[in-house]
Amino acid sequence: MLEWLESTAWAQTGGSASGSAGAGSAQILGFIPFVLIFVLFYFLLVMPQQKRARKQKEMIDSLKKGERVATSGGIIGTVTNLTPKVVTLQVADGVRIKVVRTNIEEITDGSDKKEEKGK
Repeated sequence: MLEWLESTAWAQTGGSASGSAGAGSAQILGFIPFVLIFVLFYFLLVMPQQKRARKQKEMIDSLKKGERVATSGGIIGTVTNLTPKVVTLQVADGVRIKVVRTNIEEITDGSDKKEEKGK
């Protein structure tokens, strides 16, 4: 009676070494699409975002007094004071505001000031 149980268990494991090797390779082939999707997402989404963040950090670290900047909220002003976390901007004569450095979106070239004078 025990011999019958052993043969049943043997049949459930695949019976031979060549049968189980084929099943293992089929499982590996099933993971290939997931790996390809992961690689695709990395190159299309993660790498460009890291590059953009690195460029933004370099721009924020290189801020100097007198530069015209635009914040993420749309405020444009001239840098008057810098601390490690806060930038003071002059947005009009006698009007200064403090902005967190990470809210600086871009350094403008001053063309917006020419447009204001033209109005």
